[in-house]
Amino acid sequence: MGNHTTVNTFFLWGFSSFPELQTLLFVVIFSSHVTILLANVSIMVAIKLSHNLHTPMYFFLFGLSFSETCTTMVIIPRMLEDLLSESKSISLPECAIQMYFFFGLGANNCFILAAMSYDRYTAIHSPLHYPMLMTKKVCFQLMVASVVVGFLVSLCIVIIVFNLSFCDSNTIRHFFCDIAPVVSLACDYTFFQKMVLLAFTAFVLVGSFILIMISYVFIVSIVVKMPSARGRYKAFSTCSSHFTVVSIHYGFACFVYLRPQNSDSASFNEDTLMAVTYTVLTPLLNPIVYSLRNKEMQVALRKVLDSLIKIFPQMVNKKSQNI
Repeated sequence: MGNHTTVNTFFLWGFSSFPELQTLLFVVIFSSHVTILLANVSIMVAIKLSHNLHTPMYFFLFGLSFSETCTTMVIIPRMLEDLLSESKSISLPECAIQMYFFFGLGANNCFILAAMSYDRYTAIHSPLHYPMLMTKKVCFQLMVASVVVGFLVSLCIVIIVFNLSFCDSNTIRHFFCDIAPVVSLACDYTFFQKMVLLAFTAFVLVGSFILIMISYVFIVSIVVKMPSARGRYKAFSTCSSHFTVVSIHYGFACFVYLRPQNSDSASFNEDTLMAVTYTVLTPLLNPIVYSLRNKEMQVALRKVLDSLIKIFPQMVNKKSQNI
């Protein structure tokens, strides 16, 4: 990696184009980051402690919440640091590691969403055989497959990108090491390499989206044949949270990574602002959607909150007695 590379350190331009907004951006992004962590941790704790949520759907939701928490940890702390500091440099290995984990976790999220759609199809198509079809072993295998495939694709992307020669500018016009801003600095980036990177990105986004849509086509075909309106409503309601999250996730991701890229500064500024919505807004909306649209999750979260409210005064009293 980097036998012909003369650039060893990059400079993350980030939000330098908006100097008057950096303080406001720091406050907004920091608040969003804390909210993301609290929301996702609350969902994971609620699923872990509530025995009625020990089902395949919530197993995948636990994995999605954990993966999205890790995704934000890869990007947002560094973004916040750069908003406050004058030095925004990042070494070549650090840049490669950041890209590897960001795309590995992002691809993992896509395949987990695909596994969740298959789980919903199985629950609606074969409700009586559902416990035998979606066993703990099957769920674990689907989760492991999501992680392995996601990080293998990310590894291929990183190997291609960081085998390029960076011999001109070292300023990445972004707040993290994204593909397009990094390869725009390479002096030997060919059309073939561009197509290969696009193919890997499309494999993750389009491939997983096709799997999700296939599941939903079968779900709709089953539900519309149900004689009871109440049964149709109940079947669709079990999919509503997942479908909302899929729409948000793929809407932003496809706009950022599958649309034609331009090399002018205005385009990079637009990409930067869009990436903020993808890296900050999407992980923030997902737990909110599952919390607001899922009664079982609301009940579980209330129980966790009530437990914390009861435990906190007891901890304070014990501390005061010890003093």
